[in-house]
Amino acid sequence: MFSLLKRKIIGEKTANIAVPKHIAFIMDGNRRWAKRRGRPAFYGHQKGGEVIDGTIRHLFQNGVETISLYAFSMENWGRPKEEVDFLLKFITTEMPKHIKTAIKEGIRVRIIGRRDVLPKKITAIFDKAEEDTAENTNGTVVFAIDYGGQNEIIRAANLAINAGVPIDQETFESYMDTGDLSPIDLVVRTSGEQRISNFMLWKLAYAEFMFIPEDWPDMNTKIADRILKDFSVRNRRFGQ
Repeated sequence: MFSLLKRKIIGEKTANIAVPKHIAFIMDGNRRWAKRRGRPAFYGHQKGGEVIDGTIRHLFQNGVETISLYAFSMENWGRPKEEVDFLLKFITTEMPKHIKTAIKEGIRVRIIGRRDVLPKKITAIFDKAEEDTAENTNGTVVFAIDYGGQNEIIRAANLAINAGVPIDQETFESYMDTGDLSPIDLVVRTSGEQRISNFMLWKLAYAEFMFIPEDWPDMNTKIADRILKDFSVRNRRFGQ
């Protein structure tokens, strides 16, 4: 469920430590970060997008294999129209940049969530991203867009029912958006909030949780190292 990697933790001697194989981020606090600076919400979203590639790169370099990012939830449609419109436009303009970086660095891109509500221009970007990076092996980055954990399970259940075959856990997972992904070892939510917000519920079965006070736009390598260090000293028993 987690990997062992020899690496240097700041302030300690080099040692074999536990590194989470799959980290999921609930990227919270963009709007609050902007508000504290007297700026509109879109400014926070923009700054939050700017820290993604550096965070992903650093964590992959330190042994993490999969990174999932909660970018746009189904519930986000209920935000003010101007903010939703900005987020959709932001996805259209920024996703190709992240995809270009992924291709350059050999990273596989996966997008989970509904594909029948978003504009076709956006889903076409998603389809091409997954196709162009399918064979990459230097890590997997997952963007959850128009995503809800309960909805994913319901959609998978309907697919399984329509298939008309006996279902066990492994078979059921194969119908899920996240079926090919490893279980989540660590969930990190920024901005101090302590809730799951309907994120990847199936994959969270035995995940560790970490709630940090910094807003997502403040994410940097120092915070990422602190996250890895915290995880490394946890005792995971998986109910045994």
